[in-house]
Amino acid sequence: MSGVKLLTVSEDEGEQRLDKWFKRRFPQISQGHVEKMCRTGQIRVDSARAKASDRVAPGMVIRVPPLPDAEAPSRPVDGRISATDTKMIQNAVLWKDEHIIILNKPPGLPSQGGSGQGDRHVDGLTEALKFGYKDRPKLVHRLDKDTSGVLMLARTDRVARALSEALRHRNTRKIYWAVVAGVPHPRKGSIKYGLMKAPGHGRGGEGEKMQCVHPAKMADYPDAKRAHTDYFTLWFLGQRLSWMALEPVTGRTHQLRAHMAEIGHPILGDGKYGGSGQENAGDGWGAAIGGDISKKLHLHARSLTVEHPITKTLMTFTAPLPDHMARTWKALDWKEDDVPADPFEVFK
Repeated sequence: MSGVKLLTVSEDEGEQRLDKWFKRRFPQISQGHVEKMCRTGQIRVDSARAKASDRVAPGMVIRVPPLPDAEAPSRPVDGRISATDTKMIQNAVLWKDEHIIILNKPPGLPSQGGSGQGDRHVDGLTEALKFGYKDRPKLVHRLDKDTSGVLMLARTDRVARALSEALRHRNTRKIYWAVVAGVPHPRKGSIKYGLMKAPGHGRGGEGEKMQCVHPAKMADYPDAKRAHTDYFTLWFLGQRLSWMALEPVTGRTHQLRAHMAEIGHPILGDGKYGGSGQENAGDGWGAAIGGDISKKLHLHARSLTVEHPITKTLMTFTAPLPDHMARTWKALDWKEDDVPADPFEVFK
């Protein structure tokens, strides 16, 4: 049995039903079990009793009662982590102190377990990130499985709550780098399409595909959530490829991928939203460019600026490109130092 936990809904998880949130975190728990724990008051939201159908939002704290080990989030069966995985996840640490740990998450490694994600994920490897502390660090936000880059963990529940709150404020900045098909026009702008789950499930079980809703039609789709992405074209190659800086002002599921595809410039290697063809008729080039360029997703959480939960210092963390994107930069003769770290601030 695991003990009682207080878990904070992260900004990336967004607003959703309590039972949906619970089953994403603990995918082996049945719907009936969730409803029973709610009826008996074992699951609480911000210290109050809750129903399975209640909605939870980022920053809310959910009490999770002791769960049978068989129903805990997917972890290695024997609880041990291989020496290879221990070395890999420890080498991913960009920075740490007694309160937070910053990782450069490798592409292909899920943040958490879930449908189709298997047993190997960041949350399942946090035992190797204790570094002498009693408790495992806790995720306070997530990245898609194939998205690399800055990922933040908290070493205590109190710090996790503070960081989740900090991620909701405007002084927290997330900047992603991406390679997209074509060249956006205008070169700098905002995308404000709402997002809602499309019918069916994503390939590989990584979650439902999101579909965009025009801002003027949001009232017609009650399930749609407002979403806002700022973009800046840093460099481009003819009319075929662009190096983009993307800032998600909101934190919806697959937001950057869905938004860029909606304006006709899917992210390179994004088979879910961009298709695998070389061309998208009428919308510029497809998500696969061919040649020596990798077909892996070219989306990287380049930097995170956040207020330290204890010292209150504003800190910026930057993650180097993963190998497949570094090879693309080399092939295209793009230099990381040739662009501003925060073009949205420089070119206001």
